[in-house]
Amino acid sequence: MSSSPSPTAPEPRAWLEAHVNLESLGVPPGRRAGAPTLERIQRLVELLGSPQLEYPVVHLTGTNGKTSVARMTAALLTSAGLSVGTYTSPHLQRVNERIAWAGDPIPDPDLDDLLATVALVEEYLPGPPSYFEILTGTALRYFDDIAVDAAVVEVGVGGTWDATNVVDARVAVVTNVSVDHVEYLGPDREGIAAEKAGIVKPDSTLVLGETDPALVPIFTERRSAGVLQRDADFGASANHPALGGRLVNLWTPGSRYDEVYLPVHGAHQADNAAAALMAAEAMLGAPLEPDIVIEAFATVRTPGRLEVAGHAPLVLLDGAHNVAGAAALREALAEEFAAASRTLVVGLLREKDPAEMLVALDVASAARLVCTRPPSPRALDPAHVATAAVELGLDPDQIAVAETVAEAVARALADTPLDGQIVVTGSLYTVGAARDVLVD
Repeated sequence: MSSSPSPTAPEPRAWLEAHVNLESLGVPPGRRAGAPTLERIQRLVELLGSPQLEYPVVHLTGTNGKTSVARMTAALLTSAGLSVGTYTSPHLQRVNERIAWAGDPIPDPDLDDLLATVALVEEYLPGPPSYFEILTGTALRYFDDIAVDAAVVEVGVGGTWDATNVVDARVAVVTNVSVDHVEYLGPDREGIAAEKAGIVKPDSTLVLGETDPALVPIFTERRSAGVLQRDADFGASANHPALGGRLVNLWTPGSRYDEVYLPVHGAHQADNAAAALMAAEAMLGAPLEPDIVIEAFATVRTPGRLEVAGHAPLVLLDGAHNVAGAAALREALAEEFAAASRTLVVGLLREKDPAEMLVALDVASAARLVCTRPPSPRALDPAHVATAAVELGLDPDQIAVAETVAEAVARALADTPLDGQIVVTGSLYTVGAARDVLVD
């Protein structure tokens, strides 16, 4: 980062934090009762000069993998010679992480100046903007100010009514569809898919990573400029563990890319890489040179996604925040990491079913479980997680409860043998707090 955080929050940050943050609080009763609307964000970007119209956008949605695909797509476009802005959410440690240019988070002075600009126009909006709407407007204006060649924009939640849907994407990417955020999107995959399909516009090329035959028509029947489907038009034909990551073969309609090294863990990252490669080629309108692809993927880092944060014992951080993500984490641990005495550090948000998450994480095979409280108003009481573990058959002597993530990490480090493993998971808030302790 280009500057250090101030000892105290600058005034623009205090103004930002005073706004409703649906990520932290969930859906407030007033907002839940009203019909979803883009009215505030549409007016906001108009007052900011409609910056989203000044550059082409890759717009991404999906239940899991969005941030990884966003980072990979941005890396590919950057290696191809473009100036690229990236907007992702949520952040792990600092809000600046959400808004990046050429891979670097927005500097503090630029963020504060832009927040102050948004604050000036707030009185002209039809209602108070949310925290996410403010940051979305800020990101879109920042990318215009620095004159990016392209922006990669990740949806916050869903698609149709997400604040990022003020963009008209040249390329719309859907990674996959699982059940998550039911308080916003509903309880079934078909309804969630329909919500996510809202980012597909008439001029968008759709890159579709979801392959379920029951869901594919929900996306392909949208009016679009074209559809590229995983396993039909692009994909990964080989996908093997390698030292520190994966070795994959990728293919698109125009080319093949063999033995590409991905410095990230998890078999699911091959599908993410294939979607990112297809999105970059769709944006550029041509295949990429193999050396560009190899160079780009070699630079990709995915903090908080199967991230190695320590050795002796091995410490892994993974923000698996739903059952599908927890299952992918379990599979990656089984495939890529040697069996060892494992401590799970789990902190969940209150809308998650602790028993479902613990089963997906294979808590029965853990030597120890440390239940903790993520630093969020939506945190689930760790005692409830502990109770669920006991009901699943875990010995109470294997379970500890820590009120803070820092305490949980310290307990795990004290109790885990040097040849063992610590896996911190359950929420990106949990992982972010663990990074504060473990990662410089």
